[in-house]
Amino acid sequence: MKFHIVTLFPEMFSGILSSGVIGRAVESGMLEVRFYNIRDYTKDRHRTVDDAPYGGGAGMVMKVEPLAECIEAVRAAAPESRLLLTTPGGMPFTQLMASELASEGEVIILCGRYEGVDERVTELFSATEVSIGDYVMTGGEIAAMVMIDAVGRLVPGVLGSEDSAGEDSFSNGLLEYPQYTRPPEYRGLRVPDVLLSGNHSEIAKWRRMKSIEKTRRLRPELLGTALLDKRERMALPEPVCGKES
Repeated sequence: MKFHIVTLFPEMFSGILSSGVIGRAVESGMLEVRFYNIRDYTKDRHRTVDDAPYGGGAGMVMKVEPLAECIEAVRAAAPESRLLLTTPGGMPFTQLMASELASEGEVIILCGRYEGVDERVTELFSATEVSIGDYVMTGGEIAAMVMIDAVGRLVPGVLGSEDSAGEDSFSNGLLEYPQYTRPPEYRGLRVPDVLLSGNHSEIAKWRRMKSIEKTRRLRPELLGTALLDKRERMALPEPVCGKES
């Protein structure tokens, strides 16, 4: 899997690319991350990448010229890759999108900055605007790191167990069930008996219901599209509207 990162601050990525699961995947060659510094594509001696917005207003806007030339250079190396633009106003980045990107094998991520990017960049290069949440940060580099992590861990071989990603929150439309490990009792709190029973069928049923209950409590809107059978819907304290499996 290859990530092409268009940014003003490539040095920000050193931590995620040298630590943990993603760091090991980069070291082994399963993941490759290339950086393109936007300032390298400026023409003036001050290496200017932003300017005041037409129409007035606070802040600065990333200029179209250096961005266009930088993206064209990236596209020369990755002509078929999808271009993502990190911006608070973009479509939500989800587990489903992460899975789709992992299957594509290559992606370009443009890290937004300042008040935003000249709209002509999106129009010229058919960029997909993506947001990791309903809040504003100082730049899109952290959002790009989130995407690298979420997509990279789905690449076959990156995680130690191929089953791990399949049981993650959102992988089946629900939040993941509660997890426990040793000791079986701590400060009066016991691990649920079913998890100690060795009955894998009952454990699977318990995990499924706990997953549904947790989703109902924390992210009830997800149940509107989750596949629940009649027994599962009836077992909840209140009726659930959604698809029936």
